[in-house]
Amino acid sequence: MEIVQPVLGLLAACIGIAVLARLWRLPYAVLLILVGMVLAFMPARPDISLQPDVALAFFLPPLLMGSAYRTDWRAFRQALRPILLLALGAVVFTSFLVAFVARQLLPDIPWAAAIALGAIVAPPDAVAAAAVLARVRLPRSLVTILEGESLINDGSALVLYRLAVTAALAGATAPAYQVAGSFLVVGAGGVALGWLAARGALWLIPRLGDTLLEICVSFLVCYGAFLGAEALHVSGVLAVVTAGIMMGQGQYTAFSARTRLESRTIWEFFEFILTSLVFILIGLSLNQTLDRIAHRGVLELAGLAAAVSAALILGRFAWVFPSAYISAWLAGRPPPSWRLLIVLCWAGMRGVVSLAAALALPLGFPERDLIVFLAFTAILATLVLQGTTLEWVIKRLRVEETGHPGGLDPAEAQARHIVAQAQLQALEVRAGDVIDGPIAADMLHEFRDRAGHLQRAARGGGAALAERVARRRIRMDVLEVARVTLLRHHAESGLHDEALTKLNQELDLEQLRLDRALG
Repeated sequence: MEIVQPVLGLLAACIGIAVLARLWRLPYAVLLILVGMVLAFMPARPDISLQPDVALAFFLPPLLMGSAYRTDWRAFRQALRPILLLALGAVVFTSFLVAFVARQLLPDIPWAAAIALGAIVAPPDAVAAAAVLARVRLPRSLVTILEGESLINDGSALVLYRLAVTAALAGATAPAYQVAGSFLVVGAGGVALGWLAARGALWLIPRLGDTLLEICVSFLVCYGAFLGAEALHVSGVLAVVTAGIMMGQGQYTAFSARTRLESRTIWEFFEFILTSLVFILIGLSLNQTLDRIAHRGVLELAGLAAAVSAALILGRFAWVFPSAYISAWLAGRPPPSWRLLIVLCWAGMRGVVSLAAALALPLGFPERDLIVFLAFTAILATLVLQGTTLEWVIKRLRVEETGHPGGLDPAEAQARHIVAQAQLQALEVRAGDVIDGPIAADMLHEFRDRAGHLQRAARGGGAALAERVARRRIRMDVLEVARVTLLRHHAESGLHDEALTKLNQELDLEQLRLDRALG
């Protein structure tokens, strides 16, 4: 109970923080960190700490798996060049830039420890930016680059991090060719192991025939891929990312409809819990860290924190603009918009991965407490400075897409029309059947109406928008009447709760379908 009660208390606090963040239109992660800092200096603060060897293994795999599972693989491949420039080039550049700055300010720190600091704070975190980006409509290409970068940059940063930690503890630095070879071997090994784990899961899941067991397998794949890769000394991050992308692509054939619906809810809940805990732990970790570096003056610590944070923010600008223009020139394409590049740079907030990597440093690592403090301040600075202003920057630079009238993308409406037309054609064939013909004929009007409406929606125009609004209003009113009638019938009759739950779930699924189909 010593750990259960504080964790439950933190989760209760996270709910209140989430509500406040939504009301104040602030990034959720910023408030979590600030509340954690307040708790850290309270006399009766929760006494919760993470063992270094479980920090990465517990928090990172499911957060990576969830992001990879939702990745648009086709868009990811099309944007592979800019993604790799950020996920590999920017990470290495930022790591050595931060290491150089740290060495100038702290001459006694070993180069390997300085590079480890750089690798810890180098990768931007998609979890930190998600709350802000969810409130605005960025161009899809930019969202793809940000999401793709966040999946791969963790792998490249953690490979460099492991090499630097090993070198610092051994007291020697590996030659450049050995580092490059380790990058390739560790990365390729992680991808291969993730591929095998996903292939095994996609073979097993259709044969289980039970939603609960199928969702359990997805969690086993997540942690199994990471832990297996780490045991084999290859990239656990890339193993999880590879497995997540493959599971996301295979869900439409391997998963049942119920599994797809319920697994999404369960995974979103699990991601919320882990994200909430890890960000509030960032704040809670401050007090203990400050106690162990109290011999350094306040001005010295503030100067170090400001220098590292400035190197992170300015270093991203220094890499993104030249690399984007040079890449476009080499490919013979027009240069990207400077407005989009500014948003791309300003979205480089640090978060979960940086904290987990800092906490995972061995206890005897050179300047461990100072590195943890600098990682904490870098996370805090980027989240507070960039996180609270990212939405303003996006709107100020006018890179936000206006969206489509009525909230329904014409391309999506066209795809819905194609699906509805295929259903209608199949039903018309069945209408000529000797046995099922009369029943299919009765259903033709409904399917013809749906196909016709979606065809008009795909063409757009004010009439289509008005029709869509009226259809949603009428159908929602009908569904609400049905739900009220069902509840009244349950109260007045002997209808058991299992039947009530089943019928109400059908109404909920119909409402969800209408929300998506009618925009």
